[in-house]
Amino acid sequence: MKSRRHNPEVEDHGIDLAPMLDFVLNLLIFFIITTSFVKEAGVTVVKPNASTAEHRESGNILIAVRANNDIWMDRRQIDIRDVRAAIERLHVERPEDSAVIIADRNSSAGVMAKLMDEVRAGGIKQVSLAGVPQGGS
Repeated sequence: MKSRRHNPEVEDHGIDLAPMLDFVLNLLIFFIITTSFVKEAGVTVVKPNASTAEHRESGNILIAVRANNDIWMDRRQIDIRDVRAAIERLHVERPEDSAVIIADRNSSAGVMAKLMDEVRAGGIKQVSLAGVPQGGS
């Protein structure tokens, strides 16, 4: 039997990093898949106070109405006549979605009623209005 001798021609280069890189990439993929991203309507509005407001899980489709009655979806301004088509397109992709309308306290009630009608006509039956609980900000 030959005994192992130290061969000066063969050098040990350290730790093999391939398994660690595989592990890190798997973690990265896991976190990308499981991360939930925050959705925003695209504008900031001052929500009205409501004494009966309650906390619910946020909806999947956020629609903002500014004080001047501009309507915003997906960080872009949209006309009231285009809301139904946009909702129908989103509803086909994800039929279980719900909508949350975030209206400024100075927006028009008529615009809100028309917007809710357009969202429901687009196929979304769960429509909520965002508000701040009384005493909140």
